[in-house]
Amino acid sequence: MTESMSPAERYAAARVRAVEEATALAPFREMYDFELDPFQIEACRALEAGKGVLVAAPTGSGKTIVGEFAVHLALAQHRKCFYTTPIKALSNQKYNDLVKRYGPRRVGLLTGDNSINSEAPVIVMTTEVLRNMLYAGSQALAGLGYVVMDEVHYLSDRFRGAVWEEVIIHLPESVTLVSLSATVSNAEEFGDWLDTVRGDTEVIVAEHRPVPLWQHVLAGRRMYDLFEEKDARDGRPGGGRREVNPDLVRLARMENTRTFNGRDRRRKNGREADRERERRQRSRIWTPSRVEVIDRLDAEGLLPAITFIFSRAGCEAAVEQCLAAGLRLNDDGARRKVRTLVEERTAAIPDEDLHVLGYFEWLEGLERGVAAHHAGMLPTFKEIVEELFVRGLVKAVFATETLALGINMPARSVVLEKLVKWNGEQHADITPGEYTQLTGRAGRRGIDVEGHAVVLWQRAMDPTALAGLAGTRTYPLRSSFKPSYNMAVNLVSQFGRHRSRELLETSFAQFQADRSVVGISRQVQKNEEGLEGYRAAMSCHLGDFEEYAALRRSLKDRETELAKQGAAQRRAAAAVALEKLKPGDIIHVPTGKYAGLALVLDPGLPAGRANVHRGFEHHDGPRPLVLTAERQVKRLATVDFPVPVEALERMRIPKSFNPRSPQSRRDLASALRTKAGHIAPERHRRERSAAADDHEIARLRAEIRAHPCHGCDEREDHARWAERYQRLRRDTKQLERRIEGRTNTIARTFDRVYALLSDLGYLRGDEVTEDGRRLARLYGELDLLASECLREGVWDGLKPAELAACASALVYEARTADDALPPKLPGGSAKQALGDMVHIWGRLDAKEEEHRINQTEGVGQREPDLGFAWAAYRWASGHGLDAVLTESDMPAGDFVRWCKQVIDVLGQIAEAAPDGSPVRRNARRAVDGMLRGVVAYSSVG
Repeated sequence: MTESMSPAERYAAARVRAVEEATALAPFREMYDFELDPFQIEACRALEAGKGVLVAAPTGSGKTIVGEFAVHLALAQHRKCFYTTPIKALSNQKYNDLVKRYGPRRVGLLTGDNSINSEAPVIVMTTEVLRNMLYAGSQALAGLGYVVMDEVHYLSDRFRGAVWEEVIIHLPESVTLVSLSATVSNAEEFGDWLDTVRGDTEVIVAEHRPVPLWQHVLAGRRMYDLFEEKDARDGRPGGGRREVNPDLVRLARMENTRTFNGRDRRRKNGREADRERERRQRSRIWTPSRVEVIDRLDAEGLLPAITFIFSRAGCEAAVEQCLAAGLRLNDDGARRKVRTLVEERTAAIPDEDLHVLGYFEWLEGLERGVAAHHAGMLPTFKEIVEELFVRGLVKAVFATETLALGINMPARSVVLEKLVKWNGEQHADITPGEYTQLTGRAGRRGIDVEGHAVVLWQRAMDPTALAGLAGTRTYPLRSSFKPSYNMAVNLVSQFGRHRSRELLETSFAQFQADRSVVGISRQVQKNEEGLEGYRAAMSCHLGDFEEYAALRRSLKDRETELAKQGAAQRRAAAAVALEKLKPGDIIHVPTGKYAGLALVLDPGLPAGRANVHRGFEHHDGPRPLVLTAERQVKRLATVDFPVPVEALERMRIPKSFNPRSPQSRRDLASALRTKAGHIAPERHRRERSAAADDHEIARLRAEIRAHPCHGCDEREDHARWAERYQRLRRDTKQLERRIEGRTNTIARTFDRVYALLSDLGYLRGDEVTEDGRRLARLYGELDLLASECLREGVWDGLKPAELAACASALVYEARTADDALPPKLPGGSAKQALGDMVHIWGRLDAKEEEHRINQTEGVGQREPDLGFAWAAYRWASGHGLDAVLTESDMPAGDFVRWCKQVIDVLGQIAEAAPDGSPVRRNARRAVDGMLRGVVAYSSVG
């Protein structure tokens, strides 16, 4: 190539090489045994030029190379670099990667429960740790040159996303920001905002996957390609476009056709033969079992694979099914390597705990090359699964979607059992963004030529919808930023009220809100033009049709109002009837999912038991806990009782009855059916409609009949135009309110938070009081509640284990709706303190209502959840793991995670409590009591 160049060209090329070799990028590229991709080189050059960068690229494309270049630059310039990640597991992983490259002396780690070499020039940390350092004005920020924010798309997370924006806004101007994100559809918008708040920022978007991804559907014994490549019109292969595989479309159509009917036998022989063929084809379509899927992937050379199952129990069941089927993916040599590594990593775990943790069953699966991976597992076990998978010693992992969130654990294939998952409130289709995140694990760079995403065939599957899911590669980044109480006192402490308000208006949330107003304003203008046309179309030669339409609308509104009043009265009567129920009453649930015979276990009166929903005590009425005749224990709501209910009969509830025990439920449900199964419920008589006797309705009907437009031949045609006019007018007013509501939204929320904190004595003008300084050291959802408990001395007389129980209520949230009996609580002072905490929360809740601070908008204090108090108390008191897990009915991984969060909040309480106070002393002792056994030797929280 060089020989064919002219002397001038050779000279120019040499000049370019000389310039490149003089850059910091040249020695950095030599550290890798592969060529960097163009997007990586572009981002690194922008960084070296002093610009900030936003890199949006698919999972597995190698965008962390850009973050590592920021580390390289910082060390070369004798400055510091903070590398932030959203989860501790990812922090640990990145710490180990950087230690291998730069050595343990130059790299440190800071997470909620780990602190290693915190004075190092390169520190890996969770984003929350950096946020806390910024508010505390930490000395560690001196000399900071670069901050890498890995997985910055977490900014959309409604629980933690605000932390990312806080860091981006508050970082010193001298710090260069490196933002690494999954592929998002509004990267340019996010880049524009970064440009506004951080200065010159280069946006680099890479759509190309380094390892091509093939999409498949596995139905029965056959693996179908999801897409079929169509050649271009000129006959060039690959020059056309991708279409949904017609075989799949035909398969879906065939399965959705009506099942073969016996009468068809009497039809013509040709049609009968066609149907027979269809029936035989249909019999070959089924959803393969988990064992069949792994066998098929193994036979096709598509292992290792991650199968995503949106259920922890499903992941564990999948491993059990593989073991029961005798599946073996490892040879003897691999099995010995697995056992050696596992025994080495678990050497610190006492033998009695291993038995409790299901160690031996778990090890058997690992030796065969099969494992589960979910948040309910012990963190140490999860780490071992990850390490074995990366080493190729575990070849099939059944995981929940949490595995897709950042952990570097790529596979050759990814399997999705279903395209529906439980989102905490309902079963919902997975989004294109989630699909991209999950399937992004398929294809290991430098190992696999291609990756494979396999979706299992399900009844009523729509291949076209699946293709749309797979073809939509991006999703928008939406801010979840809201000012919290802790944020407010920290901001006012540093900047005063006015400057704090201005800072919050620079948030990405406000940036997006302001941009959206432009489009809404245009829509308002279009609507106003439409209103003029509708007004002309509804005009009537006999009179004012707008006036006539208003009368008709008033009549309709009055009828609707009376119907609502009637429904409210019926609900009130039903609530009064529910309040009369007692444990042991047999009732007939009139409607809803659990309609039928039921036994009242707990009347669920508001005064007897606080509920997790805001305003329950005033609005929701009783929520009886019942056992249905079908053996289900459920807490019902007033919506299940549209009419009053009465006890049909009574029966005794055995003292030994345990709602968690299937046998106990079965026995009591059987007794219930025997006792009252023959009793028919009383039918409720329908009452006379209130509208029949209403004077206002009679008056409106008379006015309508007397109006001139009532006699118009085109009355109903005019009325349709009037209805359209009214609907568009209502929509326009709503858009105008949205414009008004989106302007300065974050600042207005801050004003309400500021007013509440001023009322409670945490702020005084631009000054933060002593109480406010204490609140500034408390982070978390219930920061204000914790501060109030410290101020009122609620925890002063508690022992360490009792304080741990109270601290648990500040962090714990049950995974599922609270349908069971009230949680077990420690007695004595702890029970009193927990009750006081709920009482204080009630006061704060009322105060938030007064200041129009709404929890549904992400601001405010949820009710403390007491569901982990007994487990925290028992563990901090020194009881064994077996006893605590059995009593709490909780997976080991969840138990460890909640314990670590309790330890974290106890540390905050110790820092915030006055010097020498018993609370400070006991909080530290409680930490010592909690940080033992499985909690102490689990390095990932």
